[in-house]
Amino acid sequence: MTDIIVVGGGTAGLTAAIYARRSGKSVILIEKESTGGQIVFSPRVENYPGILSVSGADYASALTEQAESLGVDIEYAEAIGVEDAGGSFIVRCDSGPVTGKALVIASGTDHRKMGLENEDDLVGCGVSYCAVCDGAFYSGREVAVVGGGNTALTDALFLSGICKKVTLIHRRNSFRAESALVSRFREKPNAAFMLSCTVAELKERDGALCGVTVRNVNTREERFLPAEGLFTAIGQIPRTELFRGFVVMDAEGYIRAGEDCRTDRQGVFAAGDCRTKAVRQLVTAAADGAAAGLAASRYADSIC
Repeated sequence: MTDIIVVGGGTAGLTAAIYARRSGKSVILIEKESTGGQIVFSPRVENYPGILSVSGADYASALTEQAESLGVDIEYAEAIGVEDAGGSFIVRCDSGPVTGKALVIASGTDHRKMGLENEDDLVGCGVSYCAVCDGAFYSGREVAVVGGGNTALTDALFLSGICKKVTLIHRRNSFRAESALVSRFREKPNAAFMLSCTVAELKERDGALCGVTVRNVNTREERFLPAEGLFTAIGQIPRTELFRGFVVMDAEGYIRAGEDCRTDRQGVFAAGDCRTKAVRQLVTAAADGAAAGLAASRYADSIC
């Protein structure tokens, strides 16, 4: 039996594991894909205190290396079940069960989709949820970005450096994104805006995206926008389905936990984007990880 199980290898999960190890606890971190979380796909991080600028990939690599150097056991497996065994927790993985005294859930979120008829069919053929991953495929072409938050504006700025034209489509007339990001994008000679608009239909030719039908939310007027690439950044969905019924969640599926990261189940803590919170940023994920790692360590001590 390990002292602490951490589910999720993003900033929150890795930070929780680091703080638990520094408290002298054994830790197994379970990650289905690769460590680092969604920050891996960010070309540049400039809002983390003490770091002027770093790529998301470099940041994630350094954080993973730090955890492993402290003795965190990272198991690359998919968690498929969880149970409270009374005095311990069992996380069942496709590679076998893991048992621990305390559990930290840091499972993160997934990209929210637009819900259009042929959206899934066009993923990889014009529709993308990661500008950094797929932007190079559309170099010199016309593309569009959907969303009005920091992610959407960051994507639009990145694409403006490699694409012929970038049109930002947003359902409102104002932005949730930082004003500095909006201003920087407005200054780009190949930037365009379609505000108070949504994407009503994806148009394809020979199995690939060739454009989108854009609908004005006020007038209901529709127009065709040529675009070979469409990058969506319209929010996240928590990866918490595995824990439904195990801990209390809100209506959207975020785990109810305060700043101390404690859930309603004793010995279980939620950290990072998967918990209820007002701000979801890299720095708040790290803060959650520290709080959860320390709290889980104290709980493990209490049941020795």
